Amino acid sequence: MPAVTADDRHAARVRLALLGLAALLVVAFLLSVGIGAVRIAPLEVLSILAERLGLGPLVAHEPMEAAVVLSIRLPRACLAVLVGAALAVAGAAMQGLFRNPLADPGLIGISTGAALSAALVIVLGGALPLALTGLLRDALLPLAAFVGGLAVTWLVYRIASRDGRTEVATMLLAGIAINAVAGAGIGLLIFASDDQALRDLNFWLLGSLGGVTWDRLLIAAPFMLAPALAALWLARPLNALLFGETEALHLGFEVERVKRLVVVLSALAVGASVALTGVIGFVGLVVPHLVRLTLGPDHRALLPAALMLGATLLLLADLLARNLVLPAELPIGILTSCVGGPFFLWLLLRRRGLGLW
Repeated sequence: MPAVTADDRHAARVRLALLGLAALLVVAFLLSVGIGAVRIAPLEVLSILAERLGLGPLVAHEPMEAAVVLSIRLPRACLAVLVGAALAVAGAAMQGLFRNPLADPGLIGISTGAALSAALVIVLGGALPLALTGLLRDALLPLAAFVGGLAVTWLVYRIASRDGRTEVATMLLAGIAINAVAGAGIGLLIFASDDQALRDLNFWLLGSLGGVTWDRLLIAAPFMLAPALAALWLARPLNALLFGETEALHLGFEVERVKRLVVVLSALAVGASVALTGVIGFVGLVVPHLVRLTLGPDHRALLPAALMLGATLLLLADLLARNLVLPAELPIGILTSCVGGPFFLWLLLRRRGLGLW
């Protein structure tokens, strides 16, 4: 009988962890769809979904409950899954690119650029004719946020690129500078906004999953789902980058191509997420770290685990945001920051004290 090696035990632990995360995601999804002002039991939720798929109801349920699930809670829960997965995978990929566990997608200005573009629409939209304001503002807001995130990413990448090479350190510094400039622009818009625009802007900057419809979700979903899934194929080159760019190049990976792919995929995923939900902080930082502390730095396990854990945590955060202050709704960005801020400080203290990451 062959002996069980340490690698075999680690592989078994990874498989068990992935199965556990998948089960936890299903439970969180059912809770998110079922709990709210109108309580719907998990079996009734499954019955409503089964009936919608043409399988027939499992148990009896009210038509009102089916309307609440299918029209309000289900698109919101699907959005939470997509956004949580996109932000977490983008965070894990960016940390692998920068070889720094304290990196996140906002580091190169994606979120701030998207927020600045959206703030322009919110504050300056009132200057449009009334007919245009009513018809176009809802469509312009997510589009502007998405384009703004991509534009800032392109600018940072161009600044950091020279002679066909991209310097990661320069990209980091350029992102910090552009974050500062975009933050100043947002502050100026807040100063110039009226009461209504100020309320809209503050609520959007704090993040919310409310107001999503199936039409908006289906348009934005490919821009979140496709990059998150595509990033899973970058596990091996990201593992190689952990040893340094020269070593990765010697192992046969096209380092510059990997850099471009990570930046583009992160920009698409985060830009689309911010376009629909506003700014939701710390998910891209906290989730990859939680996974790394448990499963190690191997991106073959880190990326899929981060995808599922990010979706689960955002589902649970949205569940709390909807129910903590009923009948009002707490911006989800407040909850993620309340968890992410102390966790970030703990990471800094741990790194300083133990010299680890």
